Amino acid sequence: MTRRTRAAAAALLACSLALPVALTAAGPATAVVQAADATPTPGAAVPATPLAPAVTRAVLPAPTGPYTVGSTILPLVDRSRTDPWVPTADGRALMVTLHYPAARPGGGRPAAYATREEARLLAEQLGPGVSGDVLARTRTHSRTDARPAPGRRPLVLLSPGFGVSRWTLTHLAEDLASRGYVVASVDHAYESYGTSLPDGRTLTCVACTALDEGGVHGSVVTSTRAADMRHVLDRLTGPRPAWRHADVIDARRIGMAGHSIGGASAAATMVADPRVDAGVNMDGAFWEELPAEGLRGRPFLMLGTHDDMHLPGGADATWDRTWSALDGWKRWITVAGSEHFTFSDGPVITRHFGLPQPALPTERAVAVTRTYVAAFFDQHLRGLPRPMLDGPSPANPEVHLQHR
Repeated sequence: MTRRTRAAAAALLACSLALPVALTAAGPATAVVQAADATPTPGAAVPATPLAPAVTRAVLPAPTGPYTVGSTILPLVDRSRTDPWVPTADGRALMVTLHYPAARPGGGRPAAYATREEARLLAEQLGPGVSGDVLARTRTHSRTDARPAPGRRPLVLLSPGFGVSRWTLTHLAEDLASRGYVVASVDHAYESYGTSLPDGRTLTCVACTALDEGGVHGSVVTSTRAADMRHVLDRLTGPRPAWRHADVIDARRIGMAGHSIGGASAAATMVADPRVDAGVNMDGAFWEELPAEGLRGRPFLMLGTHDDMHLPGGADATWDRTWSALDGWKRWITVAGSEHFTFSDGPVITRHFGLPQPALPTERAVAVTRTYVAAFFDQHLRGLPRPMLDGPSPANPEVHLQHR
């Protein structure tokens, strides 16, 4: 991937792609992990102390809800469409990880974080101090194929940033599941550095080259992901569901959140599919304009960095335009000290491997992301009032409400 500064990316890519800057030219003590779509706040990054290569595995923060968490991997193929990145492929391949409230603790094996090949390919982007084997062994807090807890649950779809995989949103997925949601995290074929399939193949990021060198517009990604999510919903809530426990999903209560271009895809999915009731964009620019009717009154949250990228009037002008077009309940929230990957597992990964940190500590990055995403879905999928969405919260001083 072509090396770019964040400022250059803001001009060239309208600040929406979550492509990590290649760090192979610098060791973990000096390189800064940053997205291709944001401008740094001077002094925000905290230089890392040189460390020996990590050999122990990282541990994701424990979920905060009352339920233990089960998980299962669901491979899907949509053969009604041609894959836009590899037209010769046999349909559009999607890998889905489901997290859900489990009936009781124990049962099943501890769920893997990533395959070794997926982790190796991402580790190559992060630098020589990052071990793919260690990254793959990151400890999760879910058990494979545990029996779901009884009851009907809202469904939340999650879409990752461009170039990274669905498992980079695991801490959020597990936390939502522990609070009573079914969560479907989706890998979109050929849009991550590595997506492992059940047949042993690992798909790489053909789309990265298409956008970076081929001039393909980012709206191809968001519109394709909207179609991906429609297929996922069909296979989870349709007459012949692909998951044997799909009856725990309440198809009348569906939300979607995404990081970076995955967040832009949440809006695109809502435009294309009326089944999605509420959406969250975590620090991604919008590649497509909303239609004249907006989202037909459905709620939307924009959650981003508190800097000259995603403050009102910032370099990412798509946030101002989209804000004006949103026609239902809406909030524009920024987080002081954050950076682009704050809203993913990025803070856990970079801290573990001794990479530079933003000003916002890892524990606060995790807590703020979980708290505000869950509050949004609690209010709009469950009808539970969450006052923190309406004004300052003493418990979360880093959070600023820009617009209501």
